[in-house]
Amino acid sequence: MRWEDGRESGVEDRRGLGPAHFIGGGGIGAIVLAAIGYFVFGIDPRTTMTVTQSLQQQQSPQQHVANGACPQGDETCRFADVIHTSADDTWTAIFKSQGETYRPSHIVLYSGGTGTACGTGQSAMGPFYCPEDETVYLDLDFFNTMDQQLGAKGDFARAYVIAHEVGHHVQKLLGTSDKVAAMEDRGGSHGANSASVRLELQADCYAGVWAKQSNTKMNWLESGDLEEAINAASSVGDDTLQKETQGTVVPDSFTHGTSAQRMKWFRAGYGSGDPGSCDTFSGRI
Repeated sequence: MRWEDGRESGVEDRRGLGPAHFIGGGGIGAIVLAAIGYFVFGIDPRTTMTVTQSLQQQQSPQQHVANGACPQGDETCRFADVIHTSADDTWTAIFKSQGETYRPSHIVLYSGGTGTACGTGQSAMGPFYCPEDETVYLDLDFFNTMDQQLGAKGDFARAYVIAHEVGHHVQKLLGTSDKVAAMEDRGGSHGANSASVRLELQADCYAGVWAKQSNTKMNWLESGDLEEAINAASSVGDDTLQKETQGTVVPDSFTHGTSAQRMKWFRAGYGSGDPGSCDTFSGRI
């Protein structure tokens, strides 16, 4: 992927600061973060969204580090900045074409753990999006996990991860996340066909839309890049991860969809380049 000439808009770099610098009072440090969009690990988004409000009531205002350029020579940081900026630029153009205004998301790089408007984020959860502060949180060590443990190698596989989380931001702006939370509050379906799974698959589709439209603009994909993203989608399917970690598949515990579903919906977004093709809430997934 020829990403080096992409536009940068800055990141909030908290690496090395630790969660103590950003966690509010009220014992919040002992509470696991309530956010949607854990990329691989974590809790059913339906569960986490219902406790966000109570966490906010316990938490003091967040402290922030000013956005800025990546440190000289830190190519992984620059990569995250370029891809996040590209995703925001792509969705800005899509919203504008539909007569709407897109509000850019933020990105925070951290190490180990950090405070968010949704509670305490931990790197073990993988990349995630917090809807309360409209921010993508990323511990760059997750890219090593992708390479070494998940078998999802390559820069475009990493780009897919960031684009997926920005997809959750799009869902926040469109009100989709709130609708899913309301459905689950009313006792909606659970497991492999749940609204939360459909939410995650739509974010995969939105990642495909970004991939298509950004490549049309930048012509930055190289041979094998698309396969890297599809392989990443396959590697993080609920069924694949459950087989590897517990030897059995439990559909009722799915949070993100199967490998086949994740690949299908990424391909749907990439094939059309149109977010209108990402209706994962109608019919079979």
